[in-house]
Amino acid sequence: MVEGAQRGRVETGERYDVFHTACPARDVVDHVTSRWGIWVLISLRSNDLRFYELRESIQGISEKMLAQTLRALVQDGLVRREVEPTTPPQVTYGLTEFGRDVGEPLTELFDRITRRLSSRSAG
Repeated sequence: MVEGAQRGRVETGERYDVFHTACPARDVVDHVTSRWGIWVLISLRSNDLRFYELRESIQGISEKMLAQTLRALVQDGLVRREVEPTTPPQVTYGLTEFGRDVGEPLTELFDRITRRLSSRSAG
């Protein structure tokens, strides 16, 4: 079973008023740029991970915050949640196409920052 579907698709040419407090795009941006959202997207950039693998890859995140962040990103259509009907159920998380599109520039930003910091400390 796979969960995660984008909230209302935007018709071609339709634009959101992102400066309006009721704009649904603001919620997605808030979830992506939350303290943990960006790290979840970056952690899932290469492969799908199970909950405990994600928790181990993101140092400092609590189980509660990871669960809340994943729930929001799944609801926004950025992350998909796959449940295998085993006992106990195996749950795997991965990026949707939308999640890859959003995560790519975030990963690039992260890579630029780490390269810059590496070159500063080496020089």
